[in-house]
Amino acid sequence: MPAQAYTGKDCVCQLRKGICDQSCVQGMLDTPFYIACLKLSGRRCLVVGGGEIGLEKVEGLLACDADVTLVAPAANAELRALAADGSIAWEQREYVPSDLEGTFMVIACTDDTEINIRVFDDAEKRAMLVNIVDVPPLCNFILPAIVRTGPLAIAISTAGASPALAKRMKREVSELFGEEYARLAIMLNDARGWAKGTLPTYQDRKAFFESIVNGEPDPVALLRAGDEQAVLDLIAAAQRTHASAY
Repeated sequence: MPAQAYTGKDCVCQLRKGICDQSCVQGMLDTPFYIACLKLSGRRCLVVGGGEIGLEKVEGLLACDADVTLVAPAANAELRALAADGSIAWEQREYVPSDLEGTFMVIACTDDTEINIRVFDDAEKRAMLVNIVDVPPLCNFILPAIVRTGPLAIAISTAGASPALAKRMKREVSELFGEEYARLAIMLNDARGWAKGTLPTYQDRKAFFESIVNGEPDPVALLRAGDEQAVLDLIAAAQRTHASAY
């Protein structure tokens, strides 16, 4: 959330200034974030807070095959259902520091500033990934808007300057890069084994894949036209061409 949203309101960060003066987020837009994709499969991730935002974060973690634990005295109906069917573990109580033991990442979204600050401080002491939703100074990582289509994931971030703009960009990007890109990614992945076993160097493999992706006819246009076989033929032709050099 941009700093202006807090101006003149109660302070919600670790500076405990009483009334927000935006000092905690000065320079936020100049922060050089290191963009990475995290493998969460089987990793314990903690969500503190059982409301609608907590549900959103839980669902995002489950989509990445994380091992999710919810800590909250109360939870909405959807979260209770996820706990009942075993999709998540629910600790029906207030957060305690020991909840972070063995945890890879924690996301907190409570309406209690003191709890949020405590979660952040406890996580920082353990050098853990922590995100307090909508409070940038209580985060050591931010969550971009994500466009997912099959194996493709495109992240969009405005560094908290404008979530509304990020949502618009997400909508436009999803329209631009549709199912045909995801299908092409799968088809190219199927050719990786052949490339690694046949082409001796990284540069050779790079040239092989680029000749398909950037070649003529355009494989994306062919997939949009529903001609998957033509793309398979393009890949086979590229294999013959590049294999003949060895």
